[in-house]
Amino acid sequence: MAFRAPVSLEALNRLSQGTLIEHLGIVFTGAGDDWLQATMPVDPRTRQPYGLLHGGASVVLAETLGSSAGNLCVDTTTHICVGLEINANHLRATRTGTVTGTARAVHVGRTTQVWDIRIENEAGKPVCVSRLTLAVVPA
Repeated sequence: MAFRAPVSLEALNRLSQGTLIEHLGIVFTGAGDDWLQATMPVDPRTRQPYGLLHGGASVVLAETLGSSAGNLCVDTTTHICVGLEINANHLRATRTGTVTGTARAVHVGRTTQVWDIRIENEAGKPVCVSRLTLAVVPA
């Protein structure tokens, strides 16, 4: 199990209030032993001028999931996880609906973590795949 304690989706969503996460409509919806899931609407907040899901919005969803999952793996009274590097491959255009992202642990170490994030459309087809490297730093 990667996470230090059972995941409270309610607590994660509460922590997101008043942030970019809430502004974009990202909602944490599921968690397992080593994965975290959230949804994001494809609407005027997250589309680019040509009507497609903005790649930057996908990256925000990916970093939100990876960073949140990473911080569930550390004692946040002494350490926090911050993004060190992220990459994203945008695979499929999406114009409407909701996308769902799932972050899965690849490596959870003392000083770094690596997370794979897969974002899918409502049909379960991949929209974006991303990899996030986190630094574990003193709080």
